[in-house]
Amino acid sequence: MFSIERWQEIFETISKNKLRTFLTGVSVASGIFILVLLLGVGQGMQNGIAKEFEGDSTSSIWVWTRTTSVEYKGLNPGRRINLTNEDYAFINKSNESTLEHSSSRARRWGILVTYGKESGSYGIEGIYPDFQVIENEEMVSGRYVNQNDIDEQNKVAVIGNKIKRDLFKKDEEAVGEYIEINGIPFKVIGVYSDKAGEREEDRVFIPSPIAQQIFGLGPNINGLAFSLAPEENFETAVQKSEQFVEAMTTYLKAKHIIAPEDDRAIGVNNNLENAKRFYNLIFMIKAFFWWVGICTIIAGIVGVSNIMLIIVKERTKEIGIRKAIGAQPASIIGLILQEAIFVTALAGFVGLILGLALLEFAGPLVQTEFILNPSVDFNVALTTVFILIFAGALAGFFPAWRAVRIKPIVALRDE
Repeated sequence: MFSIERWQEIFETISKNKLRTFLTGVSVASGIFILVLLLGVGQGMQNGIAKEFEGDSTSSIWVWTRTTSVEYKGLNPGRRINLTNEDYAFINKSNESTLEHSSSRARRWGILVTYGKESGSYGIEGIYPDFQVIENEEMVSGRYVNQNDIDEQNKVAVIGNKIKRDLFKKDEEAVGEYIEINGIPFKVIGVYSDKAGEREEDRVFIPSPIAQQIFGLGPNINGLAFSLAPEENFETAVQKSEQFVEAMTTYLKAKHIIAPEDDRAIGVNNNLENAKRFYNLIFMIKAFFWWVGICTIIAGIVGVSNIMLIIVKERTKEIGIRKAIGAQPASIIGLILQEAIFVTALAGFVGLILGLALLEFAGPLVQTEFILNPSVDFNVALTTVFILIFAGALAGFFPAWRAVRIKPIVALRDE
């Protein structure tokens, strides 16, 4: 029940200890302020990592080959390993229930691409239709390579936004025009954009069989790209991806006579595995930030508790008189707890508002590689409020407990 007399008493007590109360309030406010900033930075790091993974499908797996590093079955190290169409077909057939999308990659870099009087050197990749989903590309105009282009070996091309800006005039439509790749005309059927930015938009995608022909690769390919079917939870998805990678590398090493312990000959980038490592790291960093912030708050709580102990000591005789004339222990505990919660909550809310305000105005300006828009959501802010209330109650509990244990006769003798 609201009691104006009790609040007047609380404010009178605070006014008698202005400096002490202010300094303690500053310690509580700074604790919440630091906690909010640390949690904001933690969220910013998570946003930055998520942005890095936006460039490709979350469950994508990329495979490429290099040279062997271990002598095996009489074959010297240093052999160049080449993947083939047969490898791609076998992996697809053997993992039909696991794979959702797949594509081989026949690519070359620094290939001359010409349109009219404009030209430039870009990467050319021969791919299959699923590559759009694996690479997480969005069509700005036109369409992507489809199965009909593969079957009929159409000389069609999908160009990146950057290439369109380089070769075409600002308002000129690229779809339907012809570009030349190494002197061979290709019809532009689409323009794509990539969330990873311009560094991923300087490529031209053409049907894989055509790329193998114009590059003289025969049945060879440069790499493979897969994405796995969705699973019920993240841990299961990671486990399935690891099993797939293990089975695939075992097959490729046996097929191309590579030593089982040779980790250089076949390169694999598993996005799910990478994501798990990063998110585990983010979780540990966030946990550390919580620990640092809460320890800072505890320092403020100790200060509030000390103030309340001093107040109880100073008011020992008063408390004794209250008890002597019939004051209930609950009323004395309530008075002490109310004052402690008020001081803690007020200071804490000041720190909370200052921290949220700083993140609100400064957060969007932070655009580093691994920290993006640091912020604290409403649920986290609400959690800090509960921490404040609990902290205030905890700060006042022990002084309140000491107050109710004072015997009236002892308290009346106190000087």
